[in-house]
Amino acid sequence: MSTQFPERPQSRARRSRVSEAAVSAAQAADTMQVTYLGEADGVWGSGSGTGDVSGFGGLKRTIALPQQSRPPYGSWFDEALAEINSEVGAAVSRVFVYYGELTLFTSTERLGDLMRTLRDDPHLRFEVCCSVSGVHYPEQPGSELHVVYELLSITHNRRLRVEVAVPDIDPHVPSVTAVYPMANFHERETYDMFGIVFDGHPGLARILLPDDWIGHPLRKDYPLGGVPVQFDGATVPPPDQRRNYRL
Repeated sequence: MSTQFPERPQSRARRSRVSEAAVSAAQAADTMQVTYLGEADGVWGSGSGTGDVSGFGGLKRTIALPQQSRPPYGSWFDEALAEINSEVGAAVSRVFVYYGELTLFTSTERLGDLMRTLRDDPHLRFEVCCSVSGVHYPEQPGSELHVVYELLSITHNRRLRVEVAVPDIDPHVPSVTAVYPMANFHERETYDMFGIVFDGHPGLARILLPDDWIGHPLRKDYPLGGVPVQFDGATVPPPDQRRNYRL
């Protein structure tokens, strides 16, 4: 026999506030301008000839990114941008406010100056680099690989995102380990999975895969691959050798 305890009023109020915030963000997103990059078929690309065994080979997905935002940005964003511009000039090339989140685009040449300002300026104080990750956009010639830095200000209880893009034929980005030592392993993982080289890293090497592994598995042009699995009386072939299921 289970006993049900009455929900505390604080919990109901908090859940209500969270739900209202989610609805507001979704409604705001509906009015935002986006740039359409193209259309993708299926879950893993085209439904024929790619080993797509998901059963969703007939799906059509629109590839779109938010357009650059214009001031005023709202919240604390305008104050932060004014402080950044006063310290490092035009280090921020583009600003995106999407779903209530602030993203700053910069160049590889100004990345170090921007990160140091974000960490040290008393009006900003983004002391923590929570993660460094990569994104592959084959639809963006000349800037296919993006590096994304998620920063946290414990002092001001704020978060923002810094992003830099490089071509896949020359994927070099300055390491930020001198500013954020905790980015060490994150940069190694991004190098391992995307092949982005972080210049100045104290020990850039693969962290998940063997050193002699060929390729970078999270790039979208990496083959699906797979390893055959042996069961009692049956064998499951790698995904790219199975039949294609269509809707």
